[in-house]
This record gives sequence, C-alpha cells and structure tokens, in this order.
Amino acid sequence: MSHPSEPSPAPKTPAVPTPAVVSRRAGRPPRFWEALAVVVVKPLSRLFVKRRWRGGQNIPRTGGLIIAANHLSWSDPVLLAHYLYNNGRWPTILAKAGIFRVPVLGHAVTQLQAIPVERNSTEATQSLKTAEQRLRNGACIMFYPEGTITRDPDLWPMAGKTGVARLALATGVPVVPIAHWGAQELLPYGAKKPRLLPRKTFHVIAGPPVDLSKYAGLPMRGSVLREATADITAAITALLAEIRDEKAPDTPYDPKNAANR
Repeated sequence: MSHPSEPSPAPKTPAVPTPAVVSRRAGRPPRFWEALAVVVVKPLSRLFVKRRWRGGQNIPRTGGLIIAANHLSWSDPVLLAHYLYNNGRWPTILAKAGIFRVPVLGHAVTQLQAIPVERNSTEATQSLKTAEQRLRNGACIMFYPEGTITRDPDLWPMAGKTGVARLALATGVPVVPIAHWGAQELLPYGAKKPRLLPRKTFHVIAGPPVDLSKYAGLPMRGSVLREATADITAAITALLAEIRDEKAPDTPYDPKNAANR
C-alpha cells in the first residue's frame, strides 16, 4: 500500500539583519548635564555678548562632524559652543588633561563629553584616537588647527598642525570651517579678568565643508597631510577676512619662523 508523499518543508527565509539604530543623541552628554550647561552658558552669553551669527545652514545636524575654527581667546570655546548648540550640534571640546584632575570641575567636563589632551607626553596621541572613535559614532568635535591661541601680531590664523586633516581623511567626516571675531575683546590673550563692559559683539560665520576629495585614497604621508591642513587653514582665513573686511596675509604666520612674512 502506497503512502502519499509528505510535502517538502518550505525553505527558510534568511534572516535580514536589523539596521543599527543611530541615536539622535550621539556625542551628547547626559540630559541633566546638557541642561545644566545650557542654563549657565546661554544667559551669560546673551548678557555680555551681542551676536552676529551667519552660516548656520552649512552645519550638518547629524553624523560625525569636525568643526575647524580660529583661536583668539580662552573665551571663544564657550562662545562657539553656544553658536553650535543653537545650530543643532553639541560640540565636543578637547581640553588640557589637568582640568580633568580638578575636583568637581573634572567630573563636570567629563560628563560634558570633553576629551582630555596630554601635552608633551607619550599619551598625547590618545586624544586623537578617542576623537576618531567619537567621530565614527556621530559626534561633532571642535578643533583649533593652530593648536593654541594665535600668536600672529594681527590675529590671523597661524599655520595649522596636521591632526585635523589626519582625522578627516581617516574618517571621511566633513570639515566645516568657522571663523569668529570679538572674543579677543572680551578676554584678551594673557588677561586674567574679562572685559565685560561695554558689551562686545561676537561675529561668527560657518562656511561650507572644505573639499578634501582630492586627497581621498592617498597614503597619509606628511606632504598630503600638510596640503590638506593648508586647505583647511585657508578656508578659515578666508571667512575671517570676510568678517573683518580686510585682506588676509598670503602666508600664515608660523611661530617657528616668525620672519616668514
């Protein structure tokens, strides 16, 4: 007696991997610390500084992002943070490692997602490694390519260091140049107290991302990094010349060779 054949089992549909969910809060601190910083910084900034802000449309609202800015004063990181926050990004800032060892303050800057920088140490490269990972995770990180407050006598951007270019080429994230003017009037370099009155004007302009496509795929040797750095510095300088309505120097000031101009 024959038996009816059993139906063949249906082929299994291969599982489709679930796409990774990218948090909208990538690179942002815990909500409490973000709210606390905003409550403290924004009212003080509005009280003592008049704003002349432009170029916010050039700042991507999501994804890894490098902000490359000129550096005029110890006050400009806070003022630029206000600008970036109002344009939809939480700026991660690189700060001296010593600050992280100060009681209370160190805990606060850690919670605010700042990255410690060990200067003149074998651990100095760790800050760039941390920054690279944060960028890949969608953070917005603010850099000063000059590495310190400008020493140019006329306050133009100095020749930049290659760290920003290296990170940009390694990660592929956009580099948005930002120029600002006015922070040096609020707290001049070397001054111990801010000059709060009369109220200062803080000018900011963000440009479109720097085109680094010609360096894509090239080995990151010194000449490539220096050329990419020069392009980034030139973009910042051109924006500052627009703010100041002045002609920028043809060659950036180099403190190692102060007679280069």
